[in-house]
Amino acid sequence: MKIKFFFCIALFGLMFSSFTQPGDWNRIGERSVKFTSDKDVIRVGGNDEYSKLKIKVVDAPLHLGDMDVYFENGEHFDVALRENIRQGGESRVIDLPGNKRRIDRIEFKYHTTGKVRGGTANVIVFGKR
Repeated sequence: MKIKFFFCIALFGLMFSSFTQPGDWNRIGERSVKFTSDKDVIRVGGNDEYSKLKIKVVDAPLHLGDMDVYFENGEHFDVALRENIRQGGESRVIDLPGNKRRIDRIEFKYHTTGKVRGGTANVIVFGKR
């Protein structure tokens, strides 16, 4: 009986923890980048509104030079990051102007700062509602 009760409580908690709550960081896009200087675009779309962004880099270190955020209403926000992000590290938190905004796409310029087996770094963009 105790096992059934514990299982039901755990299942109930798991069901509700999978829904995104306001204030949680959501993965909104990802891009695999090569070992060159380059520019990439992450299309976001959807009806979600975000107030903050951050970037996580996995598999290799990366230098993020510039990031441009394009909103669904046609406005543009230029973010001069100029950050070296180590493998597994994150950028600073970027506050979006106007509080909550719908994002159309994010363009960023970068160059990788090291070589690892596999030849790419993965850039993951997170948004906070």
